[in-house]
Amino acid sequence: MTAPEAGRAAPDAGSQPEGVPGGSSGADESAGTDAVTELYDLAVVVDRIEGRSVCGLEPGDRCEVTGSNRLTIPAGHHFCLYALAAVLPLLPAKQRRLPAQDWLDRDTEVACPDPDERVVLRIDRGPLRRYRTGDLT
Repeated sequence: MTAPEAGRAAPDAGSQPEGVPGGSSGADESAGTDAVTELYDLAVVVDRIEGRSVCGLEPGDRCEVTGSNRLTIPAGHHFCLYALAAVLPLLPAKQRRLPAQDWLDRDTEVACPDPDERVVLRIDRGPLRRYRTGDLT
């Protein structure tokens, strides 16, 4: 996955950004300069196509989500806007830790809205990163 900008996130899962102490900051983490937000990196992957691919996607095509506002597509590739529109509303929740009994924690597949293509996307979680809340959008 594409690494976030230096200083914005820790380089590996479970690490803290520079200057952020491990564990609780001791301050209210919902506000203040020491507030920390944990977000998973995500990959949205074309899992399978059960119809005909008019948009040109193929199994394995992907886009990646990092931080609170970065969507990257590998150079030389594209991603269908309609397939992306189907998955976008779920991404902020999938980036966060969810209770084990929450359906969104277990379900990873999303269908493109085009009934002829029947593109099935899969949302894969990558490493969990810690960000200064004030640095996020």
